[in-house]
Amino acid sequence: MTIKRIQVYTVNAFTYQDKGGNPAGVVPDADGLTTRQMQNIARQMGYPETAFVCPPEQASAADLKVRFFTPTAEVDFCGHATLATFSLLWQQQILTAGDYIQDTGAGLLQVSMSETGQVSMDQQRPEFLQTFDPAVIAPLLNLPATELSTGLPIQAVSTGLADILLPLPVNTLNRLTPDQTALSQFCQQHNLIGLHAFEIQPAGAAFTAECRNFAPLFGIPEEAATGSSNGALACYLQAHHSPQQTEYNFLQGCALAQNSQINSTLQIHQGRINRVQVSGTAQLTSQQYLSVTA
Repeated sequence: MTIKRIQVYTVNAFTYQDKGGNPAGVVPDADGLTTRQMQNIARQMGYPETAFVCPPEQASAADLKVRFFTPTAEVDFCGHATLATFSLLWQQQILTAGDYIQDTGAGLLQVSMSETGQVSMDQQRPEFLQTFDPAVIAPLLNLPATELSTGLPIQAVSTGLADILLPLPVNTLNRLTPDQTALSQFCQQHNLIGLHAFEIQPAGAAFTAECRNFAPLFGIPEEAATGSSNGALACYLQAHHSPQQTEYNFLQGCALAQNSQINSTLQIHQGRINRVQVSGTAQLTSQQYLSVTA
C-alpha cells in the first residue's frame, strides 16, 4: 500500500476586523488526487468545506478548476472556500491582482483579486424556488410558528446552492436551537443544502443583516460564514425588501465566536438581477500534511 502525504492549508475566510472568519481547508496542488482521496482529506480536516485546486480541463476557458468537499460529500460550489483558495494563491504569489475564471460544479465563475488581497467572486444569477409555511419550518428550529411572523416569505433561493432563507423577528436569531436530524431530513427531502436564518438590522446600522447558517445534511451543524447563502440573501432582499439597494454587508458567526463579514453586490439590468458578487478577506492560519492511501 502506497501512502501519499498531501499539504493542506487552513485559511479563515470572510474575516471581520482581521479576526474570526470561517475556516476552510485548501489543497493548492490536487492534481492526481482521486475523488475518494479528496473526500478522505476533507473528512480528516473536518471543516465545513475543503477546496482542491486542479488544472483546468483541456480547451476550458478557466484558469483553474476547484472542487469542494464537506466532511461527508462533494458540493458544486462554496463561497468561503473559494475566497480562501484565491486568497492563499495570492499570498503565495501564484496569482497576482486581476480577474480569473474558476471551473466549478456550478459552472464557470469569475473571481477578482485586488492589490490588497480582497477577493470578489461571481455567483450564478438567482433562482427563486419554493416557499414554505412557517408552521412547517418552525418545528425544525424548536420554535412556535407565531415567532416566525415577519411579513416576508420563507423561500429557497440559489445562486449556485439552494438554501432556505428564513427572515426572523428581532431578538430571535440567537435563540435558535435547530433539530439537526429533522432539518437534515427536511433538506434531503426538498433537495436543499441548509437553512440560512437572518435578522434585518435597523437603517443606519453597520450591517444589513445578521445571519446564522445550518447545513447538517452535509455534516455542518453551523458555520461562521457562507458566501453562497449570503449572495442568495442579497438577491432575496432586493426582491422582497429593498428593491433600490444593490450593496449589502452581512454579519455571521457571532454564535460561534467567529465573527465574519460577507459583502455582496448586485447589478440590475431592466429590473432583473444579472450579476451577483460576494467579497471579503481571508487569513492563512496554519498548514499541515495529511496521509492518504494511493
